[in-house]
Amino acid sequence: MPHGEMKRPLIEGGGGGGASRHLEASMSDADCPVVGILGTGDFSRSLARRLVASGYQVVVGSRTPKRSVALFPEEAEVTSQMEAANQADVVFVAVYPEHYSTLVELRQALAGKILVDVSNGMHVKQEGPSHAQQLAEQFPESCVVKGFNTVSAWTLQTGARDGSRQVLLCSDSSKAKSLVMQLCRSMGFISVDMGPLSASVEVENLPLYLFPSWRVPIIATLALFLFFYLYNFTRDVLHPFVKSGKSVFYKMPIDTVNVTLPSVSLVLLALVYMPGVYAAFLQLMWGTKYNRFSDWLDRWLTRRKQLGLCSFLCALLHAIYSLCLPMRKSARYDIYAAAKKGGPETEWNDEKVWRMELYVSVGIMALGLLSLLAVASLPSVSNNLNWREFSFIQSRLGYSALIMATLHTLIFGWNRAFVADQYRFLLPPTFMLVLVLPCVVLLGRLALTVPCVAQRLRRIRRGWEKGRHIRFTLPGDQSLEDITNV
Repeated sequence: MPHGEMKRPLIEGGGGGGASRHLEASMSDADCPVVGILGTGDFSRSLARRLVASGYQVVVGSRTPKRSVALFPEEAEVTSQMEAANQADVVFVAVYPEHYSTLVELRQALAGKILVDVSNGMHVKQEGPSHAQQLAEQFPESCVVKGFNTVSAWTLQTGARDGSRQVLLCSDSSKAKSLVMQLCRSMGFISVDMGPLSASVEVENLPLYLFPSWRVPIIATLALFLFFYLYNFTRDVLHPFVKSGKSVFYKMPIDTVNVTLPSVSLVLLALVYMPGVYAAFLQLMWGTKYNRFSDWLDRWLTRRKQLGLCSFLCALLHAIYSLCLPMRKSARYDIYAAAKKGGPETEWNDEKVWRMELYVSVGIMALGLLSLLAVASLPSVSNNLNWREFSFIQSRLGYSALIMATLHTLIFGWNRAFVADQYRFLLPPTFMLVLVLPCVVLLGRLALTVPCVAQRLRRIRRGWEKGRHIRFTLPGDQSLEDITNV
């Protein structure tokens, strides 16, 4: 093929030769392109300050330049929209989408230039067209890049240190996207390539979601709290009132809540590790790691961090409530009445003393391990850990926290499961319900540590598949072993 033909693009741009030539010129001078901003709102002002601080020449297009000039840094030139469009190489369109039609007269001046759409919608869209796609339709001779819509004006003002550093970008023009990526890096942000402009629908939806990864964990936490609160209320408050007419409704704000919180915390912590155990047994049953898990299991696995943090919150609140118990007026009355009455409750009892000492000590250790897990899950901490360190904390220490929390509950229960008076309204003590899931998880994890099971699971996770005639060995094995028929 002739050398001249090698330089020709494989796909000719639909925007005409002028657009390609102008974009190539912008790329050749990518170190210092003139950046234009159309719009004078809060986002535009913050963007102009960040661009100026990053060393860019900024020109702002306004319908009323004289009135807007005082709002921008002195280094930024504030002029008419037509003049800004003529001067700039990259133009940030920072106007509301419903006002895009007012920019039609700039079509010729913006031909062949890069337009960065920073708009967001008012509601989540299930399908297109997005605002960026609408802008591309109105300016077919320009290269539209969707980006910066997930960055707040505050983050732009203070820099990337006080907010998310990621800027999601998508465009049908790789050259335009590359230039905007370089601009992102110069401003201190991390650009994330989201693909073609069709991905702008999802990019525009992202700021509209309200804690999408937290919805299920929060609902699960509230549902568990409501269930255990009503269960404890029935046993500890309603039962004395119905059976003997004794009113202990004063326990509802603190006592009942304090008994409910550790129950929710332990169940949530068990839910963190249950999907991993279940997934391991599925892989053992399938004999391969290449089968897809069910969607519900995938979603469960991706919500473990949020479930763990909700568990930590409940455990922390339980510790605070427990420290406040002696401060209540009702607790002082109980202590005074017991001291005045005398009897077995005021006598030294080794069993009760040891039980309480162990109960408190194990609880403190469980809370300490949970605190370490919560801190390690923070991005600023987890980003500084290698994979082995992170997995050690989240797996080994996580199971240690689950064991300690389970022991804490078992010591609390002690022999109450065998006392008939504890079955109020024929309902078992709360700790018996709470221990079901943690014990199932711990027994499942114990089964996975059996040497023959652990060895098989390890091979599966390193690529071995049941039914394939291969010879497979693990690091550290002294000889090859045929496990085809295992």
